[in-house]
Amino acid sequence: MTLHYPWMLLLLLLIPLLLYFRYGRMRKPALRFSDGRILSRLPHGWGVLVSRGLLWIYALALLLLIVALARPQRGLEESRVNTEAVDIVLLADVSTSMRAIDFSTATKRINRLDAAKTVMEEFIKKRPADRIGLVAFSAMPYTVAPLTLDHAWLMQQASERLQTGMLEDGTAIGDAIASAVNRLRDSKAVSKVVVLLTDGMSNAGRLSPDNAAQAAKALNIKLYTIGAGSDGIVNVPVPSPFGGEQYVQTRSEIDETTLKRIAEITGARYFRATDLKSLHKIYDDIDKMEKTDIEVEQFTRFEERFQPFLLLALALLGLEKLLSVSRFGRAP
Repeated sequence: MTLHYPWMLLLLLLIPLLLYFRYGRMRKPALRFSDGRILSRLPHGWGVLVSRGLLWIYALALLLLIVALARPQRGLEESRVNTEAVDIVLLADVSTSMRAIDFSTATKRINRLDAAKTVMEEFIKKRPADRIGLVAFSAMPYTVAPLTLDHAWLMQQASERLQTGMLEDGTAIGDAIASAVNRLRDSKAVSKVVVLLTDGMSNAGRLSPDNAAQAAKALNIKLYTIGAGSDGIVNVPVPSPFGGEQYVQTRSEIDETTLKRIAEITGARYFRATDLKSLHKIYDDIDKMEKTDIEVEQFTRFEERFQPFLLLALALLGLEKLLSVSRFGRAP
């Protein structure tokens, strides 16, 4: 609590003088008694006490009135965040090979897609000021979530809709990049970024990865590429004809040459992740390279708090006036 006019408190020095002028000056009594014992025999009820309390009611009213004049205020700290936004599209491969189990947490082994979803969720949480969208692809791309600032909804969509087996199998990297670029085409953000994660090589779609990268470059969109998973023979769970799942072995091969080239076309970088730790680091590095500039302006907004003091002061003055003209007041 602060006072807008603290010097108003100097008026408190006048309260004794005002009390004197209202209650302290001796007035000529209307009745005279030659014997004080007569007065002592007069009845003393609660009305007498009220009459004697009028001075204190008046004093308290003056005190509250002066405090109200000093304008008590409560300061509310506020801040205004000015950001130069970055629009980001996360591009995730959901082909069958992304079910390969070659990533590990502290307690269990997980597949490539679950590892990617975990790391992408952490990446999203670190960028609350940016619009982020999510596009998945296998033989064709599909939008999981458009660019949005509602990151809670975005992560829910990623959890529910980022799944393998939803479309024809394959890896259409060029078409996927084109879909992400189309999401950013009309963006007015200061920076536009696509983060592509895949575990294979382009073997589907109509547009080549190089042509898609050139389109991204023309629109000033950076394309970061990530090759996820280990090379060689990996175990992939597939439905068993007898129910449940069975593992089949397949060869995993990432086209690092293409991924590196298309990233460099747009002025970005290619990364390789063979375990969960390196995948975390890659998204951390991208987060640092595409950092949003944030300017925080702090200010204090004041709320007036004089009203209760003023209302109570006026109520007490009204009460004092009412009692002083009633039978509780002093006789003239």
